[in-house]
Amino acid sequence: MRNVRRGMLVGLILLTAAATAPLVVRWALSPRGPAIEVVLPSGATRTMTLAELRRLPVTTRSGEYQNQFGNWRDAGTYTGVRLADLLGDAEYETLEVVAADGYRAPIERRRIENPEYPMILAYAYDGVEVPNWEDGFRIAVLPEDGRVSNEEYDAISAGSYWVKNVVRLTLR
Repeated sequence: MRNVRRGMLVGLILLTAAATAPLVVRWALSPRGPAIEVVLPSGATRTMTLAELRRLPVTTRSGEYQNQFGNWRDAGTYTGVRLADLLGDAEYETLEVVAADGYRAPIERRRIENPEYPMILAYAYDGVEVPNWEDGFRIAVLPEDGRVSNEEYDAISAGSYWVKNVVRLTLR
């Protein structure tokens, strides 16, 4: 009985340590493969694996963005899931996108649901999927013509929305 309790205590300690480890470590060590965490306004969380994301409607389109200096960056073909499809009927005003390095980008619902500038959670770039794609899961804005300028997107930097290595999406 004593050994069973000790084993349960060790198991509980290991479980607690795993739950509090940084998201990047959880992602890298996940036996289910690459995943992101989705946090609902209630605080409930759901982990979405790459396999689960692949089962949702797919968007593949060429894209590139303009950064704050006016340079065009990261031209290529992106494949992923529209954020509007991923989030469905969830109630939120803003989506906070969190990257592995701690970068946080708030995105208003109106931008996510804008049909002229569909926003996706990309899991592949030019045919290379995560985890082999070093930018990891990435937000991409993919209008019909593929280019997102600062002026047309009404942003100081359209590139600030193209968050790479996304580990968490928090609905607020």
